[in-house]
Amino acid sequence: MMRRFYLLSLLFLTKIGYCQDQEVHLAELQSGKTVSLRGMSIPNDSVAWVSGSEGTVAKTADGGKNWTWLKVIGYEDKDFRSIQAFSDKKAIIVNAGSPAVVLLTEDGGEHWQKVHSYDVEEIFYDGISFWDEQRGMVFGDPIAGKLQLLYTEDGGKSWNDISDQSNVQMKAGEAAFAASGTGIRTLGNGLVWIGTGGTQARLLFSYNYGISWTDYKVPIEQGTAAQGIFSIAINSNKKLIAVGGDYQHDRNNNNVIQLSGNGTIWEASKTRLSGYKSCVEFITDQFVIATGTSGTDYSTDEGLHWKRLDDQGFHVVRASPNGKLVLLAGEKGRVYKVSNSPLAVSD
Repeated sequence: MMRRFYLLSLLFLTKIGYCQDQEVHLAELQSGKTVSLRGMSIPNDSVAWVSGSEGTVAKTADGGKNWTWLKVIGYEDKDFRSIQAFSDKKAIIVNAGSPAVVLLTEDGGEHWQKVHSYDVEEIFYDGISFWDEQRGMVFGDPIAGKLQLLYTEDGGKSWNDISDQSNVQMKAGEAAFAASGTGIRTLGNGLVWIGTGGTQARLLFSYNYGISWTDYKVPIEQGTAAQGIFSIAINSNKKLIAVGGDYQHDRNNNNVIQLSGNGTIWEASKTRLSGYKSCVEFITDQFVIATGTSGTDYSTDEGLHWKRLDDQGFHVVRASPNGKLVLLAGEKGRVYKVSNSPLAVSD
């Protein structure tokens, strides 16, 4: 009877979240490549995709134990900083830079179909996010002062440019960052948030799939081309976290995170992050990881207090929908796993 009670107690603790004294560790899965990885998508507890420079894409179908590395033929010079994966077969990748392309695979990366392209010097796509398997959005830096937006409602097979229709006007010098592809987040039926930076940092919000927008100023470090919001994260309670700072002074921990309940009222965390961060991710509604060249930190209270996880810095951290698979990726093809996340089974 006592043993049964003990096992049930452990199961209960696992389900309700994170134990404050639990140690969180990073375990190396891949390294030694020449590529920089910034895109990541984890559709379930087994499947994960990463993407980056030199036309590189990699995927795992067994939770990170084994990886298949691919070069997208004909696009070896592209830096695919954004990726959206749906399964081990289907994924969409977006490059940063001009000319811009959006590519779709439905056979695990063996073949890629160009589903959108834009060949103008100013184009620079920053991120991709989907509401469901059919509806998604890509956003990019402004052209002629107008935020660039693409919308799909057929799973990424075709894309509509809704930049003119949405008409989001940007200040001179205001743009976004393709540091991890997480400057855009979608939730529910049509909710979408975008973070900007440069001369000013704003949170842009739409409730109707990007047709109309409201903007909120965010008191995060801003004013130069290297400053602003680099990543945003939103939990199921619609608690917002914006991280960034100044990537040219990445050890400066002044004003690198802000928290908000609804986008209108922002507050600083009680303990600061260790410096500039390029990505933040809610693993559960309480447990959060933020990473960047300054290192990797974590919080167990929605980002109010932070602790150092590892001195190593990565470009991106993402989790599966239920938080059981958490991966980080960065320079030299490094992919690491959080081996003791709050809902993960320890290795």
